[in-house]
Amino acid sequence: MYLQKLITNYAAYNQWCNESLVQWMSGKPETDFYKQVASSYPSMALTLNHILAVQEFWYSVITQNPPVSMRYMEKNPNHKEILQELPQQSSMLTAYISGLSEADLLQEIHLDTPWVKGVLPRYEFIQHVFNHSTYHRGQAVSIGRMLGYEDAPMTDYNFYNMVALKRGVEV
Repeated sequence: MYLQKLITNYAAYNQWCNESLVQWMSGKPETDFYKQVASSYPSMALTLNHILAVQEFWYSVITQNPPVSMRYMEKNPNHKEILQELPQQSSMLTAYISGLSEADLLQEIHLDTPWVKGVLPRYEFIQHVFNHSTYHRGQAVSIGRMLGYEDAPMTDYNFYNMVALKRGVEV
């Protein structure tokens, strides 16, 4: 029961963070979305597209459905599409995870990709999704700083648990 509660909370946290990031970037000029900076993905558009593409991929792994998106190959992603679809996909991920039982989370998933092959419990792949997104959200905030923005949202996990939930922030 504890694993299910923890993973479900992390899913809600991931969704809240992605929605906070999208809300922050929605108020910025579209041109800034594509400005080149020194980062692993050289623009805000490519960074957020990467978060979304990888989240879609791992969703297909944890639901055991073949991936349908080729988003990761986008060289010039549409910023409005990303800002709309990242929160939607995060919500879909949260809804799916919220319906999983402890046994579902412990179920072993076989992964066979060109990059890595192996077997892990479903919750390990889910946890990877959250860690991956957190890593790249940090890069997005850094990109925002390079663009001159100092108003990035606070998205720390403890802030979410201790402050955001207590203030009634919707997740």
